[in-house]
Amino acid sequence: MDEKPFIVACIPAYNEERTIAKVVLQAMKYVDRVVVCDDGSNDLTGEIAGRLGAEVIKHGRNLGYGAALRSLFRLARELNADILVTLDADGQHDADEIPIVVRPILDGEADVAIGSRFLSDGNSVPSYRRLGIGVITSLTRRGSYPGLTDAQSGFRAYGKRAIGLLSPVEQGMGASTEILVKAREAGLRVIEIPVRVDYRGRGSKINPIYHGLDVLLSTLKFISIRHPLLFYGAPGSIALIIALAFWLWTLRIFSETRTISTNIALIALGGTIVGLTLLTTAVILWVLMSVIRESK
Repeated sequence: MDEKPFIVACIPAYNEERTIAKVVLQAMKYVDRVVVCDDGSNDLTGEIAGRLGAEVIKHGRNLGYGAALRSLFRLARELNADILVTLDADGQHDADEIPIVVRPILDGEADVAIGSRFLSDGNSVPSYRRLGIGVITSLTRRGSYPGLTDAQSGFRAYGKRAIGLLSPVEQGMGASTEILVKAREAGLRVIEIPVRVDYRGRGSKINPIYHGLDVLLSTLKFISIRHPLLFYGAPGSIALIIALAFWLWTLRIFSETRTISTNIALIALGGTIVGLTLLTTAVILWVLMSVIRESK
């Protein structure tokens, strides 16, 4: 008989004393151990989770979602977990769906299973969230998985191989997309499944504009580093083509009037500088990433 897999539920939490008890108790029904990362809360989040039997990792101050995930992944590796399940502490995810999210891992169909809120017809996602997540997911597809629908879902299951290979560096919410980019590079299989979400009375503690910019910039950073020739090289080439057109225009005017059009010449010069800078950056990053990959 196959040995029962050791499943750990990992919950990043910051000031969630109103909801953490329900999430912990629900998760305990489906996993072998519940771990809560109390990311510098100034309320009773950690104390409540600990009293209910969860293992609590305590950050001395609020470091961010990515830092909490990093601590949880590290502990999961120390525990030699077979499956790690992450879900939010605010109750928006239904812990009763843990078996659904874990199933593709148990069946050997995937290394990472993502609970997508956009594959289920019953979810009413606020329009500003839908727009922001849509933009971020579109960008993430280019650096990770083309068919992705929800790059920002925090309801995920990771198999043993994924637990060993993935560890986010980003401190903030950009860690969600960072993990997907790294999963693609590691050749991990990712599958999405529909899940329910509940936003009732659960407004984000983070300013949505700040949140969106944080994730967007993190996503762009990882895509630019992983695909420098496309990210920097393509715009650089376009800038040089435009600059060439303006140089030819400048020369034509000079040949006809024996005068130099300062404005046109400055645009040509600026385009040349921008183009060469972008192309140089693309080549340098491409060489550095190639060396890093070879060393690995």
